[in-house]
Amino acid sequence: MGVPMAAHVARTVPTRVWNRTFSRAEAHAAEFGSTAAALEDAAGADVIFSCLPTSAEVDACIGQMLPFLRRGAVWVDCTSGRPAAAREQAARLAEVGVAFVDAPVSGGPAGARAGTLAVMVGGDEAVFGRVRALLDSFGGTVLRVGPVGSGFAVKAVNNVLMGLHLLSVAEGLASLKKQGVDLAPALTVLNASSGSSFSSQNKVAQQVFTRQFSPMFKLGLLAKDAGIALENVQEVQGSAPLIAQTAMMLRAAQQMIGSDVDHTEAVRLLEALNGVELS
Repeated sequence: MGVPMAAHVARTVPTRVWNRTFSRAEAHAAEFGSTAAALEDAAGADVIFSCLPTSAEVDACIGQMLPFLRRGAVWVDCTSGRPAAAREQAARLAEVGVAFVDAPVSGGPAGARAGTLAVMVGGDEAVFGRVRALLDSFGGTVLRVGPVGSGFAVKAVNNVLMGLHLLSVAEGLASLKKQGVDLAPALTVLNASSGSSFSSQNKVAQQVFTRQFSPMFKLGLLAKDAGIALENVQEVQGSAPLIAQTAMMLRAAQQMIGSDVDHTEAVRLLEALNGVELS
């Protein structure tokens, strides 16, 4: 995701790129016209984008870059992180005069390449305005959803809903197969009816029925995001039994199948429970 996002930014403004594997930064520079930079040079930019697996990696990155950051800069974190971590990171950066917004994205690699990602931003309105044009370079829908941490909160809900939709359609199809129903036409009918979802329309026939499970978004990351959504509910003492059940099932699927497989392989958990294969 980060490679095409940075490519869009590089087409908008001069861009320095840094990666923990420096050869990847060099490859990006060669392909997209950015500049591969050492960490301290990247840290001196007016706007810094991070896009990492979890908030823990962002914490480590901030720690490394803190001595080199420019007062007046803005840090934009596109990680699917924790709202509480975002607030802590914003406070830490404010001590050296750097503003922070959380700006996670949705839309997958295809959306990143096309520059049509949905970007949900948490942060001060004025700070959002300062980086809006850069976010627009890779986003089709770019909206501020509240103060710092709000973007991460919305992304967690988005992803737990994606997991819920995937598991629910798999559960429904497994029950239909056990009843002797032909799944391909049944799915076509469901997708033309009120039971359709993004997962039923774009994942089941293409990846589950074909058994290809092309790696696009790791199951471990989806389970992490569902856990964040549940953590957020618990922090405000809310009631969300479906989020809780989804988070539990995704964690079980991760433990059964593995973290690095595509998230659509979570359907194997429902297949195992029902003794059928969705094909």
